[in-house]
Amino acid sequence: MRLLMSRGAASPFAVVVALGSAQTIAWASSYYLPAILAAPIAHDLGLAPTYLFGALSGALVISGLLGPRVGHAIDTFGGRSLLAVSNLVFAAGLLLLSVSHGVALLIAAWILLGIGMGMGLYEAAFATLARIYGANARATITGITLIAGFASTLGWPLTTWLASEYGWRAACQVWAVIHIGLALPLNLSLPRAAPLNQDSRPGTGASQHSGRQSESFAMMLLAYIFAAASFVSSGVSAILPTMLVAFGATPAQALFAGALVGPAQVGARLLEAGWLSRFHPLLSARLAMLLNPIGVLALVAGGPWLAPAFTVLYGAGNGIITIARGTLPLALFGPAGFGRRVGMISLPSRATGAFAPLALGLMVEHFGSSALWISALASVSAFVALLLLRADQNAHATGGEHS
Repeated sequence: MRLLMSRGAASPFAVVVALGSAQTIAWASSYYLPAILAAPIAHDLGLAPTYLFGALSGALVISGLLGPRVGHAIDTFGGRSLLAVSNLVFAAGLLLLSVSHGVALLIAAWILLGIGMGMGLYEAAFATLARIYGANARATITGITLIAGFASTLGWPLTTWLASEYGWRAACQVWAVIHIGLALPLNLSLPRAAPLNQDSRPGTGASQHSGRQSESFAMMLLAYIFAAASFVSSGVSAILPTMLVAFGATPAQALFAGALVGPAQVGARLLEAGWLSRFHPLLSARLAMLLNPIGVLALVAGGPWLAPAFTVLYGAGNGIITIARGTLPLALFGPAGFGRRVGMISLPSRATGAFAPLALGLMVEHFGSSALWISALASVSAFVALLLLRADQNAHATGGEHS
């Protein structure tokens, strides 16, 4: 089974820079926006900040529900146009948010932003690259996560400055302009995907029946693995400073340790782009899922002095597993139908990512620092699930060759 790759003039490096930059804008202006604007928006509208985070949770659920349909559309037509449309949806949501004066418009704005997130974040970008480069998309998937990994690093200071100088409404409007003026042209610069050969469509013959059964089992495992990973990353990120203080760290130590998460993510992604790229993505994913439990053990054994070790291990695991969300399904199943598969696999992870901060926050309230063991157990369970996957799943699931 073989997918035609686009032979456009754009080099893979140019595609990575363009799509990675567009992804940085998309993440900074949606997922990372409430961290800075929740308080001023809530104060201005007379609401509790939890309303804003609840709206983000709802947007994540909407984006997850859209995933399979968006992925199928990219499998069929390519992702260039759909990613470009996502910029228009993001801009509309941000503009609506900027004129909100009550709960109704606030909710409507986040519904639009949720639709934009479903069309324009990593899953759609990964599917677009798989549609362009086929089974050779691993390097480009890694490349865009390296660039977009700086979304909070760049987005938070810019949003903070805009909000402090001009107000949160102007900050939303500026992000909308950035989507139209910068992200939209970047996505439109991506090469068009070539039409699919008939052989590149998934077969329906009886000979593939057992392969589809094996694929279904592998997809359920991946859905659980990424749901557990999303629970850990979203939940621990929300409670990290509080948790480190509960383990005896001073606020200054907790701040220093927390600042290491971002560099650790980038460093791990560079490792994935280099040495780990020689191995099957299963190895990277298994290593990633072990890092958080090892970090928890180090924190428990060493106390606040080993808080930096914990955050480095936790951040490195997050950095690698983000890449695995794209590279692992690609390696296991091949590029045919990749977008639909990734959309289906991502559904549970959107839900766990949405409720994890609340769940772990309640656990901290009732169990204190012991709540961190919950994240370790979730990571260990995902590691065990990864052991059930085989590197040769591709051949069994599809009954054919991928290139």
